[in-house]
Amino acid sequence: MTISRRHLFALAAGAALPLAAPTVLRAQSREFRLGVITPPNHPWNNAALKVGETLKAETNGRLSLTVFHAGQLGNEGAMMQQLQSGALDMAFIQAAELGSRVPAIAAINAPYVVRSTEAVAKLVRHPVALSLFDYLPKETGTIGLGWGITSIRAVFSAKEISSIADLKGMKLRINPTPAFRDFYQILGAAPTPIPTPQVFDAMANGQVDGLEADLDFSWNQRFDRVSKTILRMNAVHMPMIALVSGRVWTTLPAADRELISKVTRAALDAEIDEIVANQPSLLENFSKQPVKIVISDVKDADPVIAEYDKIWLPKAPVLAELRKVGATL
Repeated sequence: MTISRRHLFALAAGAALPLAAPTVLRAQSREFRLGVITPPNHPWNNAALKVGETLKAETNGRLSLTVFHAGQLGNEGAMMQQLQSGALDMAFIQAAELGSRVPAIAAINAPYVVRSTEAVAKLVRHPVALSLFDYLPKETGTIGLGWGITSIRAVFSAKEISSIADLKGMKLRINPTPAFRDFYQILGAAPTPIPTPQVFDAMANGQVDGLEADLDFSWNQRFDRVSKTILRMNAVHMPMIALVSGRVWTTLPAADRELISKVTRAALDAEIDEIVANQPSLLENFSKQPVKIVISDVKDADPVIAEYDKIWLPKAPVLAELRKVGATL
């Protein structure tokens, strides 16, 4: 996706960017800083490192990128503020965080838009999902370069459950943003905020009844060891968007903007393909553990979709279009 003049005009109008930009932008040496909340060796981190390696190679070292992983620059809200001020050049930010600011972005997190990791990979490459980036310059002062994904999310329960109906009354550690909160409240669960590093112990000691998370992260953290059931709902996913600060973007020559866009898209395309390719082995790993795996009945989805869309369609009409696309994937 080429960043258009329309994006740049929107940035200037909506994000209070400097009006006195240079009339001629020359190619200069530049070291960019990129923030991401995931730990080292996570697929998103690896994609960020690949962006830096390729930029350095293709510019003979003129452009470089330092990756600050594991929230070293703060949580995603803090990194968004840094992007808006120009203190941070780039970040990989989850759609749920952006969706708390831009409802149209949150629409991609709606339950049952897609129902498999393979479908997630197709959705984020679809023009409708890419068109969501158009909201970002005016609403957030950032430019979206591409989507990255994780595997579809599941519930890891410290007690035995057999369907989404059993989530009612459970204390679940979930992503606290509105899109996820509304979904789990419809299911009758009690969203319980627990910092990610404390979740394993919180499940072990009964502080929470379970959590929902993607399969990749859950295997890395071995949440199966404190679970009796893994409920594969095939309902929600958590993509992220590679963002560039609008203030930074307008200072770069067109050729550099095009190169950064191309390199980032290529790294994220590889990340998406890797997530899809790795899922069968992840599921096999979980299947070999002493934990029950339950796949939610597809009939359970319809009443949830109806209740959820009553809340979200008025706020994010694009959800209807995403559902139509998702149904074809």
